[in-house]
Amino acid sequence: MEANQTPHFVQRQDYAAPDWLIDKTVLKVQIFDDHALCHVSLSVRATADDRPVILQGEGIELISVMVDGRLLSPSDYKVDGGELTIYTVPDRAVIEVSSKCNPYSNTALEGLYASNGMLCTQCEPEGFRRICYYSDRPDVMSVFTTHIEAPTSFINLLSNGNLIEQGEAGKGRHYALWHDPHPKPSYLFAMVAGDLARVEDKFITASGRDVDLHIYVEAGNEHLTAHAMASLKASMRWDEQVYGLEYDLDLFQIVAVSHFNMGAMEN
Repeated sequence: MEANQTPHFVQRQDYAAPDWLIDKTVLKVQIFDDHALCHVSLSVRATADDRPVILQGEGIELISVMVDGRLLSPSDYKVDGGELTIYTVPDRAVIEVSSKCNPYSNTALEGLYASNGMLCTQCEPEGFRRICYYSDRPDVMSVFTTHIEAPTSFINLLSNGNLIEQGEAGKGRHYALWHDPHPKPSYLFAMVAGDLARVEDKFITASGRDVDLHIYVEAGNEHLTAHAMASLKASMRWDEQVYGLEYDLDLFQIVAVSHFNMGAMEN
């Protein structure tokens, strides 16, 4: 915090439930040499009457806003103080917001930023708003589908959930599509684009399902992953034996690099 900045206190008694929930989030991130374009589609549902939709955004440039396929004019919304306010939205609607960010000049180390040749995210507690406009609060839980497109120099395009498909996206570009079927808040969103080495293993669940285990590290550090992989498998077995909880995705991924600013994150 800067010396002249007044601290902002949030009291528990001031909590108010969200006026809108987001059932589905479809995010497309297109990475270029000097910027990234983000298009987010939000399936929203009102929990209160006659309230505008308010989305947070910091350090990003708004391009367009659509509601149910209709392009809004500037009179239909307002951008002020890090918030996008959209007026007169039906109780159930699909809001699409396109924006632009620059991960290469992002020195906040929140949202999407460049670090040692790769792009990574830090979204806890309120970093997702630096990627796109969103209801960036922990009590808004959504199912995420994430489409990442980038130059092929970013060999690994990773995000939460299961890998649905991947392929070419034009000359010198490729894409990966991820889907996380379990609703989560935006602070648990994770994305990595870079050139990393992958160590692979498998875990067989109590019901006999195969789960792929991937640990991504900087090239040359593959030999340092044995303890991490053994610990991962032991913890998954412990969850089954102690709590009866079987891992519920097809893939478990860990990215372990020396230059991630937060040390470790559960996303």
